Amino acid sequence: MTPERRRAAPRREGPLGGQRSTRSDKRGGLVLFDLDHTLLSGDSDVLWVEFLIAQGLLDAAQAAARNADMEARYKAGTVGVAEFCNFFASTLAGRTPVEWEPLRQRFLVEVVEPCIPAGAVALVRGHQQAGDEVVMTTATNRFITELTARWFGIEHLIATELELGADGAFTGRTLGVPNMRTGKVARLHGWLQQRGQQLADFTSTAYSDSANDIPLLEAATHAVAVDPDERLLALAQANGWRVIRLER
Repeated sequence: MTPERRRAAPRREGPLGGQRSTRSDKRGGLVLFDLDHTLLSGDSDVLWVEFLIAQGLLDAAQAAARNADMEARYKAGTVGVAEFCNFFASTLAGRTPVEWEPLRQRFLVEVVEPCIPAGAVALVRGHQQAGDEVVMTTATNRFITELTARWFGIEHLIATELELGADGAFTGRTLGVPNMRTGKVARLHGWLQQRGQQLADFTSTAYSDSANDIPLLEAATHAVAVDPDERLLALAQANGWRVIRLER
């Protein structure tokens, strides 16, 4: 399904809800979108493991239990960053990107696209049409998420990077700083530095559903909680951050 077929405005919660221009001053607008449970009604990592189990590529009993444990501890904010990211990286170990490509394409069409809500498409399109610089920033690895970013028409993706071995196959380990929690802020600053820019050059807006992204939300000029978990909702209300609910 193409993005043009998915259009619906986000529902607003409270007087400050809904989309707002990032151009509140003369600086350009920089918009940072979390992916999982923000632009996507689900978690890409968790869905990927479920997809591989369905294909018979992972042991159903062991992988399903570990997948559920990772998801639960992520939501609780208790899972370690390295443990979380390396578990999902390990599902790709032993094959090259080219060997994984047919399954990655199927995953996008069969699993990811049906989980993209109309409200998310409208939200992204609104910022793109306003001329904002739009970035997808996700703890999920680049290999799994770059097709999703492309689907949304988002040029810039900051994601957890994966290590490749001498044989060109994924090693099952991450590379560099995982793009999770404070790592999202560090990776954002690194990305901007490579472009000869800094965060202060922009009026920035960050969108997320999760308390795991509090460091990113606090770093932005404007923070928007999207269908937030309980911890993020409480902080958003305390700080006067916008809260929006997407049609899903």
